[in-house]
Amino acid sequence: MKKNSDVNVMLKEAGILFAITLIAGLILGFVYELTKEPIRIQEEKAVQEACAQVFESAAQFAELPYEASEEMALELAETGVEIGTVFQALGADGSLMGYVVQSTSTEGYGGDIVLYLGVTLDGTLNGISLLEISETPGLGMRAQEVLAPQFRGKQVSQFTYTKTGGSSDSEIDAISGATITTEAVTNAVNGGLKVAEALRQGGTDNE
Repeated sequence: MKKNSDVNVMLKEAGILFAITLIAGLILGFVYELTKEPIRIQEEKAVQEACAQVFESAAQFAELPYEASEEMALELAETGVEIGTVFQALGADGSLMGYVVQSTSTEGYGGDIVLYLGVTLDGTLNGISLLEISETPGLGMRAQEVLAPQFRGKQVSQFTYTKTGGSSDSEIDAISGATITTEAVTNAVNGGLKVAEALRQGGTDNE
């Protein structure tokens, strides 16, 4: 009798545990469904704001399907750069004004650095906006404040950085004590410029 009683207790406890697990799963699923759409809206809003920051004269942004060629992907990978979403920057009348490229450096000091850059049809870099960065406070975290303004309005195909003060449009003055961050941001910008140049020349790398 005691053996049967022990089995019944075990079954009862197992049933209770199953019920708790099931209820917890249902609650988590409900919370996920409840928050999924607001999170998506916030993420989309952040992207649109980043696009607007780097292309203020554009009236709207249309996502452009893009996949880098194998050759370009390998070239970008050598500098730790990955290309994300690409947008067409459009005027109020729908005319093409340039491109906004999401570029990520996987070689930041504290992790990935995700930025957006806007490039006009004549190759001018309107500016960059850092969407994600987790660098050292007071050093690498100053990238938006110190580095971003140095890229704005430049018409060059590639940037380099220096520790002694930039003397030309293509040179960026590094953040003191944050060379790794400076290099990561510079590489991400250069990667985005390569993509924008390919698009300006009429190649989407998807054909």
